[in-house]
Amino acid sequence: MMDAIRMAVSRLVDRQQGRRNAKLYTSLHQNLDPEKHLREAADWLSRAQDHGSDRGASRGAFFGQSFLPSYPETTGYIINTFLKLARHCGDETYFQRALEMGAWEAEIQMDCGAVMTGLYNTKPTPAIFNTGMVLLGWADLCRRTGVERYRDAGYRAGRWLLEMQEPDGQWIRGNSRFVNPTTTLYNVKAAWGLAEMGAALGETTFLAAAARNAEFALTKQTDNGWFSDCAFEDANRPSLHAIAYTMQGLLGVGEITGRQDFIDGAARTAHALMRLMDGEGYIPGRIDRNFRSAADWCCLTGNAQTSIVWSRLAALEGDARFAKAADLVNGYLMARHDTSSPSPYIRGGLAGSWPVWGGYEPFQVLSWATKFFVDALLARL
Repeated sequence: MMDAIRMAVSRLVDRQQGRRNAKLYTSLHQNLDPEKHLREAADWLSRAQDHGSDRGASRGAFFGQSFLPSYPETTGYIINTFLKLARHCGDETYFQRALEMGAWEAEIQMDCGAVMTGLYNTKPTPAIFNTGMVLLGWADLCRRTGVERYRDAGYRAGRWLLEMQEPDGQWIRGNSRFVNPTTTLYNVKAAWGLAEMGAALGETTFLAAAARNAEFALTKQTDNGWFSDCAFEDANRPSLHAIAYTMQGLLGVGEITGRQDFIDGAARTAHALMRLMDGEGYIPGRIDRNFRSAADWCCLTGNAQTSIVWSRLAALEGDARFAKAADLVNGYLMARHDTSSPSPYIRGGLAGSWPVWGGYEPFQVLSWATKFFVDALLARL
């Protein structure tokens, strides 16, 4: 009982300290210049990579603190963002950063081929999702450079994912020790990474395995676009972040394999989210099975991911409603993105939630939220 009391007191103290530090992050503002926000977010991602002795990107930072250690999962798909920034900005330093990230990921890859769970550590355990996320980066580097190191790392990671896959396409074995393996439908985003590497290497077995996982994901989608067994915590009220991962995965696998049914599945959810969004660009951070709000806060991370999906669907389907929705949610994000803090750990980073004490990673700026924000802005520029 005393241990439980101490834990409760500790959580209360942490939350009180977080609320005191909340003033360090921006208040609502009217600066909606996308290039300004893009520069600040790109600079934050660069600082997040430069924070330590390795070339991974930090997980992020709690308000009032410095950068956390490097995070293999998010470093893997920040590679893709730096490659996009190199093209958009005409700045090859971003390309070099992506190369260094890809090399670091290969250096720390587990002997089995998997990518480790959690922050960088010397006693790693494997994670299906993280492996797929790094495959996204390695596949992009393979296409851009043809360097054998990235090809070999990607092949080994892909083979491990195949070994872990169940006959019905899902992944139960090999999931992060921090997640419930029965509610990981969002692993279809990892299937997208497997498909990208399959396309880069000409490995048809990778493509077939990715399609099997996407087919499994569709069996869990209801007519209104909601997904069952798709949650980090509460499967009855999944976060927008998990739902958006699932949309991104279905869309990505669908494009690579030419499967319109996967694209249609992503679009079904995307349409439902457009109906749920309000006129300001707010989407609730949790959603119930009737596609109704189950939270009074916004998951900024999930908003950015949803914007990316809408922009891609606008391009694929020529539906101007998706483009309009993406512009609206991007404006919502920019109005809540800090570009003026004196803290180098906050300025340019995107918070997990709005308000910043909301239910998704409160009182923190996050590397993956910032990465998705950059991608969302680039998709509309």
